[in-house]
Amino acid sequence: MAIDVAVLVSVGRHPVSGRARRADADARAVELALSIAGANVRLIHAGDPGEPALRDYLGMGANTMTVLRMAPEADPVLPLSAHLSSMRPQIVLMGTRAEGGEDSGLVPYLVAQALEVPLVPGIVSLSLAGERAEMLQGLPRGRRRSLAASLPLVATVPVMAPAPRMSAFGLARRGTIEVKDVTAAADEARAAWTEGPARRRPKRIKVMKAASAADRVRAVTEMAAGKGKVLQNLPPDEAAKAIFDYLVAEGIVQAKP
Repeated sequence: MAIDVAVLVSVGRHPVSGRARRADADARAVELALSIAGANVRLIHAGDPGEPALRDYLGMGANTMTVLRMAPEADPVLPLSAHLSSMRPQIVLMGTRAEGGEDSGLVPYLVAQALEVPLVPGIVSLSLAGERAEMLQGLPRGRRRSLAASLPLVATVPVMAPAPRMSAFGLARRGTIEVKDVTAAADEARAAWTEGPARRRPKRIKVMKAASAADRVRAVTEMAAGKGKVLQNLPPDEAAKAIFDYLVAEGIVQAKP
């Protein structure tokens, strides 16, 4: 029996170049959907249908994609929920969070709430057993947990899921993008934000592990040979400069040019 699987995809950003690309977690969600036996996979995107990066998803093997055309500053939750309500898919998959915009990770929860279906987070594999879905949930440190839930459901796919296949150029060109004009309200809260590049996080000082309290105290009060030097009876200015130079060398603070 064929089963309808909807995958919500977004436009990602390369972490180094910043160029548009398929979002990694969303691509893994598409890969997971294509691995379900007998699944009728439908891709859905809310945004600009002219974005070239969307065809990278079609190049994975999906024939069509539905794009809900809306302004970049619009809130996609209500249009996506209304479209999914009319489709009535048994399974809705998407990445845990986007790679651009708010990146809050709340869209899956809001969509599941609007559809009044359960949400299963962090799924790395999924198979069908009648009217139920048997899943493996990815946990920290490579652990896995077996879960089962009745259909329909919404599930998120993390970056620890199996890697997505390469996008084929021919399939990407032959794929069809169906555009639907929808009405979406502007996200007023986001309009008041100021966006900028992220600040580099400070580098933490390495903490030596010790078995006993005495070893920990010794590790704090003593310095290994060759790792530093002892400064005594220095004027305050020279002592402060030596401390500052050490913090800069360790990457804890950044010196201004």
